[in-house]
Amino acid sequence: QVQLVESGGGLVQAGDSLRLSCASSGRTFSTNAMGWFRQAPGKEREFAAAISWGGDTTYYANSVKGRFTISRDNAKNTVYLQMRSLRPEDTAVYYCASRAGRPPSIRIYEYDYWGQGTQVTVSS
Repeated sequence: QVQLVESGGGLVQAGDSLRLSCASSGRTFSTNAMGWFRQAPGKEREFAAAISWGGDTTYYANSVKGRFTISRDNAKNTVYLQMRSLRPEDTAVYYCASRAGRPPSIRIYEYDYWGQGTQVTVSS
């Protein structure tokens, strides 16, 4: 069983930066691909970024490419999402997810475990 706990969300202004963290329990973190997804009010959950277990492969949604950076520290069992140049349309609950022993994916249904989410609100 893997437990994921997100943190770092908050209320910021457009153009600001924010770094989200996701701490994972369990001994398998270093072999799991990790992803960040987000869900805005009234919308479906969507992919934001993903990273392979070794950190050498990353994927980004077009909407965040060039502004968001996903990274991980396997020694700390933590994955990060550095968000820059935030926009009001980035407002959402951000979730991290774990995919055991397989490459990273942009598909929601291919992840095994999910955190409870952290709210990010960007004011204009």
